[in-house]
Amino acid sequence: MSESPQGAGAAGGADGARGRLMSSVQGLAATLTAILQTRLALLATEVEEEKQRLLGVLAWGAIAILMGTVASVFLAAFITVLFWDTHPMLVLGGLTLAFAAACLWAVRRVNAITSSPEGMLAASLAELQADQEALLAAAKGPSTEGKV
Repeated sequence: MSESPQGAGAAGGADGARGRLMSSVQGLAATLTAILQTRLALLATEVEEEKQRLLGVLAWGAIAILMGTVASVFLAAFITVLFWDTHPMLVLGGLTLAFAAACLWAVRRVNAITSSPEGMLAASLAELQADQEALLAAAKGPSTEGKV
């Protein structure tokens, strides 16, 4: 008969431990859900900012290309007419080389811009890396250094 109260106490202790474990798991799930929600919000914000930046670059790039093309055509026509009586072929060849050099410079600038080391969504990736490191540090438990 004395085993009955101890068995009931042990079962109650197991239920209490199980309850604390479930509470801990639920708290962990809530924390992970909050972290995921925050990271998704950051990701959505970064995607929106990147979209706005890209649209601005495309719009201003198109305007620059249009105005540059018109200016280049008028400049080439002006120089060609200016030297038509003396060296028309030399002027046309020189202008062709100048435009080809400008094209090569522009292509190199585009390559330099698109191969920048900071990729898209860098802040989101950095935050996810920090989260991973924090979770790994928490999984290892508190440091035992400094304890006597």
